[in-house]
Amino acid sequence: MRKLVALVVAVIAMALAPAAAQAAIPSVFDGTVACTEQGPGPAEGQVWCGTGSHQQFPLDNRSTVKSFDGVPIDVNVAFPDADGGPYPLVYMFHGYGGGKMNFPAMSRWLDRGYAVFSQTNRGFHESCGTATAKLADPICQEKGFVRLDDTRYEVRDAQLFAGKLVDEGLVQPTKIAATGGSYGGGMSMALAALKDRVMQPDGSLTEWKSPNGTPMSLAVATPDIPWTDLAYSLVPNGSNLDYLKDASYYGPFGVMKQSYVNSLFLGGLIAPGYYTPAGAQPEADLAGWKNFMDAGEPYQGKPQADAMLKEITEHHSSYYIDHSQAPAPLLISSGFTDDLFPANEATRYYNRTRAEHPDAAISLFFGSFGHPRGQNGSEVQDAKADLQNQWVDHYLKGTGAKPASNVTTYTQVCPNGDPDGGPFVTDDWASQSPGEIRVRSAAAQTVSANGGDRSVGADFDPNPAGLNPAPAGQACASVSGAKEPGVASYETAAAPAGGFTVVGAPTVIADFQTSTANAQVAARVVDVAPDGSTKTLVNRGVTRLDGSGLQLFQLQPNAWKVEAGHVLRLELLAFDGGEAGVLSAIPRNFTRPSNGQTDVTVSNLDLRIPVKESPGAADGLIAKPAPR
Repeated sequence: MRKLVALVVAVIAMALAPAAAQAAIPSVFDGTVACTEQGPGPAEGQVWCGTGSHQQFPLDNRSTVKSFDGVPIDVNVAFPDADGGPYPLVYMFHGYGGGKMNFPAMSRWLDRGYAVFSQTNRGFHESCGTATAKLADPICQEKGFVRLDDTRYEVRDAQLFAGKLVDEGLVQPTKIAATGGSYGGGMSMALAALKDRVMQPDGSLTEWKSPNGTPMSLAVATPDIPWTDLAYSLVPNGSNLDYLKDASYYGPFGVMKQSYVNSLFLGGLIAPGYYTPAGAQPEADLAGWKNFMDAGEPYQGKPQADAMLKEITEHHSSYYIDHSQAPAPLLISSGFTDDLFPANEATRYYNRTRAEHPDAAISLFFGSFGHPRGQNGSEVQDAKADLQNQWVDHYLKGTGAKPASNVTTYTQVCPNGDPDGGPFVTDDWASQSPGEIRVRSAAAQTVSANGGDRSVGADFDPNPAGLNPAPAGQACASVSGAKEPGVASYETAAAPAGGFTVVGAPTVIADFQTSTANAQVAARVVDVAPDGSTKTLVNRGVTRLDGSGLQLFQLQPNAWKVEAGHVLRLELLAFDGGEAGVLSAIPRNFTRPSNGQTDVTVSNLDLRIPVKESPGAADGLIAKPAPR
């Protein structure tokens, strides 16, 4: 009898005891991708699933998973231990032409207790970009091309794979973070804008669910140096103003950032990447769009221009994803000296979100980092990483106080390597610049169609291909301070003792007279040394003139200390670059010279430079900002 009682007690105890944790994770994605628990060393106990590298592999040694339309996507997945979860998940997305993150790169998040997923976006490397990948799966040739971070495809791929991990009991469906820089920043922005939705191939939005029907949503995103409007970031026209509630792309077709677009296009092909022939795929016509922009003006009114802008805005830009609901909590970091995706890509999304969803969790972090000419100082990069950790830890694990929705800036400094000034923290973007310096001039000046010093333009070109000799293309490039011929120039008074600090986007308002519909006006604000011998680039921008008349545009934001005795000069040019021709594979031109550019007369100019100091400071040089 005692034995029977003991047996019954033992059975009951076993029934009430929690199930033993899974001893290992042998594979993921229904056995498609094998996993290995790591032995002694820095990664001991972690579980790595996939090939690790995104480089080419033999046909029998790949870690691809079929997406919703059958396209094989190369993936890596890692877990902080072999317990089996379910874990909070961190997405890690790569830059343009890159590939999935390797396992050591995932240690940042693995060491904090998160599962990590990374994919090579379709069209690159083993996600149909190589000859080996195409040989392994013929569907690559039909569907596996680069779609330029299409919300309906690359973004949906990532959502599907997280859902599969949820169904396998490895990932928590509402504790997911999106991280990544540049191309990966665009992915992260789109996921945040969608939050709990998926964009279908027809552009409609449906609820984000795992394949087995579990509701899913993004908990937080920390996009780094992203775009929010890809068309504007590559072909700006002057319509993006940092104080508008809605800064949608409007007005004439813009001006191509020539050295950047050429470099990205070629770099994507070399990666290797798979582009479709020009005109073959209207939804992903990278070659056709490039050919159209290379041909030059006139663009306006042409069906190709309208179709290109419509496609890029609707399906490749987070700003145009339905915003009737607030995005997932967002920490957006952008580089003041990043000429590809400058800080106004972040302020655009921030301003509208704050206006439409005042309680949304959204912050901005700015400094001199990112794409060229970014300086990427260690103190700014470390501060950014610490803040990103706080956001992810709070929204995925509930640790730490809720991060403040504010704006943090650091100043650009020269020479490279000096500690950046800051941090300057305010409740919102507008509060970063309570004062303003104004320069007004009624007199007419001429922007010559052939004006400017080509050597200066070449030295100021960001030149992402790295072809310029040092220090050209760097944030601290110092060139001749002489006024350039054929350039309209306007100067502030010399900075008094103590100087002042520019923070934000200078605004240009003027009466422009032109005889062509194709004219552009490029603008630079430079810091000129007290003796006038040298100048350094502070802000730059471009506008496509909408005929003649009074017009307004802004330069890219920056934060820069103007020392005592220095002068800020606004330079208006026919284009910002080093080559008047466009024959080079990668011309040293920030903006492409416009076809048929003629002289432009500028009068009644009003330059407004935002500064960190309050009105009355700098011996009265700083005024209250004029009405916008």
